Amino acid sequence: MGREEVLRLEAYLKEKLNPGLRLIARKETDDSVEVYLGAEFLAVVYKDVDDGETSYALNMTVLSEDIGAA
Repeated sequence: MGREEVLRLEAYLKEKLNPGLRLIARKETDDSVEVYLGAEFLAVVYKDVDDGETSYALNMTVLSEDIGAA
């Protein structure tokens, strides 16, 4: 993803989720960015282009030990 695209996506996610979010480009690929809140890694956003349509998928894994006992 280009810098302008990442900045637009970051602005959208900040508005919808949390103003403290930051998107960081990944070195090994250009089809995704990492999502951080402060210094904590939260998720990865993947870009998908299919038949001329672009979409973004937010993939966040939550470990059971992170949420405590239910």
